[in-house]
Amino acid sequence: MVAMNQVLPQGYVPSEKGPFANFTKPIEKSLNDDREYRLIRLQNDLEVLLIQDSNVDKSAAALDVHVGHLTDPKNLQGLAHFLEHLLFMGTAKYPRENEYSEFLAKHAGSSNAFTGLDNTNYYFEVGHSHLEGALDRFAQFFISPAFSENCKDRELRAVDSEHKKNLQSDSWRLFQLEKDLSSPDHPYSQFGTGSLETLQDEPAREGINVRDELIKFHSKYYSANIMKLVILGREPLDQLAEWAIEKFSAIKNLGIDPPACTSAPWTAKELLKTCYVKPVKDVRSLEIKFPFPDQYPHYTIHPARYITHAIGHEGSGSILSLLKKKGWANNLSAGTSHGGIGFEFFKVTVDLTKEGLVHYEDVTVIIFQYIQMLRKEGVRPYIWDEIASLAATTFRFKEKSPAAGYTSRLAGVMQRGYAPEWVLSGSYLIRGSDPNAIMDCINALQVDAWKSHLVTQDTSIVPGGAFTQREKYYDTEYHVENVSSPLLEKLGHLEPNPDLYLPGPNDFIPENFETNKVPTDTPLKTPVLLKHTPLTRIWHKKDDVFWVPKVNMYFQLKSPLSYSSPSNNVKTQLYVNLLKDALNEYSYDADLAGLLYSLDTTVEGMILSVEGYNDKAHVLLQKVIEKMRTLVIDPERFHLIHDQMDRMYKNFKLEAPHQHAMYYMSYLTQEKLWTQEEKLAELSDITPEDIQAFYPSLLSRLHIEGLVHGNMTAADALKAGSIIEEGLSPKPLVPSELLSQRSHLLPENCKAVYKREVPDPNNVNSGVEYYLQIEDATSKESRARIQILAQIINEPCFNQLRTKEQLGYLVFSGVRKQTGATGLRFILQSERDPIHLESRIESFLESNMKTHLEEMTLEDYEKQINSLIQKKLEKDKNLRQETFRYWGQIVSGYYDFDEVQDEVDEMKRTTLDITRAFFKESILPTSQKAKKLAVHIESQKVPLVAAKPKDGGEEVVEEQPAKLREGTVIIDDEIGFKAGLELSRAPYPVADLLRYSKL
Repeated sequence: MVAMNQVLPQGYVPSEKGPFANFTKPIEKSLNDDREYRLIRLQNDLEVLLIQDSNVDKSAAALDVHVGHLTDPKNLQGLAHFLEHLLFMGTAKYPRENEYSEFLAKHAGSSNAFTGLDNTNYYFEVGHSHLEGALDRFAQFFISPAFSENCKDRELRAVDSEHKKNLQSDSWRLFQLEKDLSSPDHPYSQFGTGSLETLQDEPAREGINVRDELIKFHSKYYSANIMKLVILGREPLDQLAEWAIEKFSAIKNLGIDPPACTSAPWTAKELLKTCYVKPVKDVRSLEIKFPFPDQYPHYTIHPARYITHAIGHEGSGSILSLLKKKGWANNLSAGTSHGGIGFEFFKVTVDLTKEGLVHYEDVTVIIFQYIQMLRKEGVRPYIWDEIASLAATTFRFKEKSPAAGYTSRLAGVMQRGYAPEWVLSGSYLIRGSDPNAIMDCINALQVDAWKSHLVTQDTSIVPGGAFTQREKYYDTEYHVENVSSPLLEKLGHLEPNPDLYLPGPNDFIPENFETNKVPTDTPLKTPVLLKHTPLTRIWHKKDDVFWVPKVNMYFQLKSPLSYSSPSNNVKTQLYVNLLKDALNEYSYDADLAGLLYSLDTTVEGMILSVEGYNDKAHVLLQKVIEKMRTLVIDPERFHLIHDQMDRMYKNFKLEAPHQHAMYYMSYLTQEKLWTQEEKLAELSDITPEDIQAFYPSLLSRLHIEGLVHGNMTAADALKAGSIIEEGLSPKPLVPSELLSQRSHLLPENCKAVYKREVPDPNNVNSGVEYYLQIEDATSKESRARIQILAQIINEPCFNQLRTKEQLGYLVFSGVRKQTGATGLRFILQSERDPIHLESRIESFLESNMKTHLEEMTLEDYEKQINSLIQKKLEKDKNLRQETFRYWGQIVSGYYDFDEVQDEVDEMKRTTLDITRAFFKESILPTSQKAKKLAVHIESQKVPLVAAKPKDGGEEVVEEQPAKLREGTVIIDDEIGFKAGLELSRAPYPVADLLRYSKL
């Protein structure tokens, strides 16, 4: 029984079954949701949402603590985030630092966490039969963490590495600058990630014991009454409740309130300022920001959605429509941004053209003219009804999502103060109308209470011609000025703008939701081939699993012209981007109504998709095809899209080093891949006339292959195919043109390294991809064996290279799968030298993994096999996951719809001895048959001295710097290297496709 002195919130009553209280009102859920829910409150005031799903493959749990980095002490910035890291590193009950991660890895699980402004969220998923063991380990995070001094010192390096990973990221730099330019008296102004400087060096100078402060923070704020726990499993709700009580009741309840801010971060001193910011990449944007009322208390109405919908609209009469007509903008977004308890922001962000940058004050005026129009027009019922109707439809047909993400999101939602019965629906549904609340939101956007960031590398825009200041933690260059008097004068005397008006009714709102459900115990396992001609293949599967009024239509438009040269590849991309730009106003309403299209280029041609509610999907598809055939290139829009692509190609060099490592690995192993430099060289010479002449040829000869999956009949699917055939009227390709690209095969005993410099001189990190290739991706045996090794290696790799050796925040191991080849890969990003990183990967394989496999028991091996099989056999959560599974096989060219089951069968036949032999022959670096290729992307900065931990966690400098293995070949001519390699077989169907026409 619940203690008599416990004051229970409304709706809770003491349970007769134990020391907890039950919430008695029904929890509102989607009509599409077959799970069972129950809310309980433990004796320590921990609120727990229990979810029973009898079909779930993976169980999950998440716990959200209502404290984040806004609560960091000023002299220990990043402490909340550091604490989040440390809780994974052992507890009193489970002291081994990788006990939790190892348990999850052996049982098809994984975990993660994040620290926000006012919350810290921990979550995991695990094979459904191992939920109790995972919960027991998880609960100890919040009861008795170890706070080992040794782990603390090493994990601090992980925090620092995470910060350094973000140093050259413009989004992180702008976020911190926004905070830095807030009131210094407000916690929002602090640095949330943490670093060696804030969590080691500065505390040491002040005589602060960081471990003691971590324990104090945990003891002070990790209180059950400001935590929310979500548990999802197959077990009955009573069993889940029993585990929640047993595992989590020991969390102490301090009876505290969540830390809250009593003031806004921007005072009059910080407002009416323009901050000119120098980005890392060549981007141009204007962000106008307003202090805004906290919206969480208004969750029944969500009044801010009205102004988000109107200001962010992209149709006729919108801000973006007018800015595009003037040639000043490419994109616009608008919406609220939650700060912490008690404060929020409203932001309007405009992606500017070169001309828009010059006219940024005029852009600002147009934004305020639109806000003035909103204020004058008042709240229009038809707009509000549309917003509410679409929200209700989204909730009504909400599909399942992966368990870990679902529980994590719900644990966070439970902190928002929704009525308990609306914990599932509160963030979706709009309950009624309150024009006064909406007008309050509009009136919060005042001409005398805002600030802006103008982001540009162009110093001619900056008053004085230079960025005069640098932000402390990211070294971001910026300059701050008061908003100019002429601009304030214009804003004080705004004239109505006739080109700005409210959006009209949305014709794409779905009306027919009938699914004609016919329950079946044996859903089809593959799509049916409805049409098979030299021009077209159409695959179809009527949804017989999820029964939602949605469809996913995917079409590959294969063209040998599109990727035949760098120039043609660039022309194809320009055509696609110009088409999207021309369709934007039309398709925006469809997007709002839950129906969206995409058109993307690939090495094979283009992929067109239409996804969402099926009611009006054919209408959107018809319009897209019509525009594809009749597009008239607007020279002005061409030059703006051309500029976007020019900056995109140039900005690639500023991507993270590990991204470069993966890119060049693909470049070296794929038959044909044009580089960004090659495409950039072609771009400058292409004219609007070139595209106008090119695209009819592009569309004149195609092979069309489509999949229509969802709430459509076979006749509907054939109609979609006909829309494309008749709309584009292409001639078919000859059979030899249907062959797909292949992969380069490495020879036995290959020990090759390709080196490049990190193009960004300010990036302290290097990146490495280390690849051990296994050829013949059609071999079920090889595919099964490499996946088994990847499963076994994953957790020990992370534990050794990340946790123990602290090589860097980003440590990854897994399978690289390409056409015709597969293999095992390791990806690291670190301040250490790439040669050192490669040597540590090889040392891990030669020492740790060799010993690990030799000593592995049959019981442990079977756990790993079962864990892997459970992952592979995990059921699709929603229609889109099922679609991707079929579409992946179709575009691969193999059409191997039985691939997963075949691999699982092979895994069951693969013994521990077979795995050991495979490792020694194909993976062990000393093997004469191993095929290794490594890409080293080396920082221009001086790397950290190579160091390795010894017992006790101390670090020692190696006596000799790491060297590459004897016999390693340095690739100095990548074209010559590729020319000397054999090619894999091209993909080809594993079975006669006509067998699928008779299902």
